[in-house]
Amino acid sequence: MQYDTILFDITDDVAVVTLNRPDVMNALSTQMRAEITDAVTRGGREARVVVLTGEGRSFCSGQDLSDRGNAANLDLERTLRDEYVPMLRAIFDCPVPTISAVNGAAAGAGANLALAADVVIATESAFFLQAFTRIGLIPDAGGTWYLPRQVGLARAMGAALFADKITARQAEQWGMIYEAVADEAFAAHWAARAGHLAKGPTAAYARVKESMRASFGNSLEEQLALEAKLQGECGKTRDFKEGVLAFLQKRPAQYEGR
Repeated sequence: MQYDTILFDITDDVAVVTLNRPDVMNALSTQMRAEITDAVTRGGREARVVVLTGEGRSFCSGQDLSDRGNAANLDLERTLRDEYVPMLRAIFDCPVPTISAVNGAAAGAGANLALAADVVIATESAFFLQAFTRIGLIPDAGGTWYLPRQVGLARAMGAALFADKITARQAEQWGMIYEAVADEAFAAHWAARAGHLAKGPTAAYARVKESMRASFGNSLEEQLALEAKLQGECGKTRDFKEGVLAFLQKRPAQYEGR
């Protein structure tokens, strides 16, 4: 697929998907959603970590309300089902770790696009805004699933009902994101984080994702059984053997991702 609304690059096993419509604060159009879906899927096949970030002063301002004419006539159910769901599933199902590097405002569906990644790193000046009730809607793009799990029902409900801005520092304190980083250090920091994951035990990372997510629906007995199964699989990988050998030899491990 040719990319016109995003930038895509793979360097040193890090795939970076950059939302590239800065003139509209990287608002999500039909075309952009298709391109993000394709790029994340491709990154999951060809790299060992996928990063989502934005060009300019915003990460993503949410749905482009000017896309395809009058927003009031937009078939929201069809748009969410046919365009948002594939994009969000591509991120959720990505076999390698995903990072949202939130470089600025993340509002509406843009906030929840950010939260779909495994790890969210935000610049200190960024903020998150569940803006939906300001125009008579409910949080979508996975917001009603991610938020209660990340911050608890009370804070999720307040963020959705009041549509207040949540600063990056506040989001970090709430557990909505992993970390907020000073603006001047942000680019180098998320690049270093991505580089760390790209050189890590990729097969183990995939099983970390699987086991953590399964815990919400499992009993303790079920989760312990899943841990044993997945740990057994990890124990058969080259990376495990390399990790043990490196530990015994007191040297950094050289993981191959298999």
